[in-house]
Amino acid sequence: MGSIHVGNLGEFLREQRRSARLSLRQLADAAGVSNPYLSQIERGLRKPSAEILQQLAKALRISAETLYVQAGILDERRGDGADGMAVHTAILTDPAISERQKQVLLQIYDSFRKENARDDAGGGAEEGQTEGDAPLPGGGRGEGDARPASDRRRSP
Repeated sequence: MGSIHVGNLGEFLREQRRSARLSLRQLADAAGVSNPYLSQIERGLRKPSAEILQQLAKALRISAETLYVQAGILDERRGDGADGMAVHTAILTDPAISERQKQVLLQIYDSFRKENARDDAGGGAEEGQTEGDAPLPGGGRGEGDARPASDRRRSP
């Protein structure tokens, strides 16, 4: 995760607000935040959540991803491809999970993508096999035992 660059974000927001010819109060009203809070964000004193950034982006008619990158929440190179960016956006804009949970989910997702990229570069599974089909240690293929657990315990 990148660290937040609140100063850069604030300057960027101020430039975008001025380009849109909005006063601080007009943008605050449109984004549903208080005038003093928006002023603090612009001056680099406050760190807005992903939800607030999304509201500001909507009010400024710019992409939320642009603000996430400016805030250091997303790296420009992350989310290689539309699918990766869509996942990041979905996580960051989900109001049902906390900011900490969002950061953890993004870290896990990114680590899986990096691991899969390494596997793809290194050959990974044999041709025609998916990861679930790959042989397991001991010769099994991962299909599991279809018998109920209670029956498996009684097996000789």
